Amino acid sequence: MSVLTHTITQTEDGCTVRDILTARFHISTTLRKQLRRREGAILLNDAPVTVAQRVRCGDLLRVDVSDEAGSADAILPVDAPLSVLWEDEHLLAIDKSAGIAVHPAALTEESVTVAGAVAHYLGSSAFHAVNRLDRGTTGVMLIAKNGYMHARCMDLLHTAALQREYRAVCDGIPSPAAGSITLPIGRDTDSLLRRCIDPSGQPAQTEYEVLQLCGERALLRLLPHTGRTHQLRVHMAAIGCPLTGDWLYGTEDRELIARPALHSHILRFTHPLTGEAVTVTAPLPQDMLCLLEETL
Repeated sequence: MSVLTHTITQTEDGCTVRDILTARFHISTTLRKQLRRREGAILLNDAPVTVAQRVRCGDLLRVDVSDEAGSADAILPVDAPLSVLWEDEHLLAIDKSAGIAVHPAALTEESVTVAGAVAHYLGSSAFHAVNRLDRGTTGVMLIAKNGYMHARCMDLLHTAALQREYRAVCDGIPSPAAGSITLPIGRDTDSLLRRCIDPSGQPAQTEYEVLQLCGERALLRLLPHTGRTHQLRVHMAAIGCPLTGDWLYGTEDRELIARPALHSHILRFTHPLTGEAVTVTAPLPQDMLCLLEETL
């Protein structure tokens, strides 16, 4: 159960419950309507209340923002290993492993997905990913424990309040050693999967920095400022340095690494409820460490 609580302040004396739900908790009109239909979802001093009720200084407002049961897009829980990096009452950060899809795919039979493993861990049938990673990408994923927190976090995405930092290994040495790639990305009309640089595509920006030279390869720090599909892979390929092992935009070499060498290394965010600055780090996975050792 996810419950928000707030003690009414002197400045809020005389406001309506609706005012507090909007100004203090940033609850949307849609969610407020859902809460009104749920018995006991909104309590003032432990008693059911309408949103038009006036509040007084010292009153205690409780709001249950847990997901409703029986959702049409319910996830089937699957008992699978889950590496938890950080967790509180509202949010969960995990270290995603390679080779596992985030969501079940309509055209494939996925026995294990991140969604299913998280649903099992939380004892829920809902799944709310804040940042999504490709099947082959490892590292930090942030997941909200209910739809309310998901909406709050999505407001932070691609702002200074939620920053993602990746590590990658690329074929070739970028020149200059640090810079910004600002190239629009669109769908490749000849492929169901590929994206490409397209002047009429969506704006996309990636900062990169070479951290270490590894023979004819480089270890990179990548900072996406937008969230286009395959953005980091497309941008690095566009400057002539595709990610090592990237079968779609570069050269596949499963003897070196069985996936594109991309890892979600650090996630920094300002907690939507507490205002706390949170930093979650996932160490480089073994296959990327081996890749760096082999190419030195």
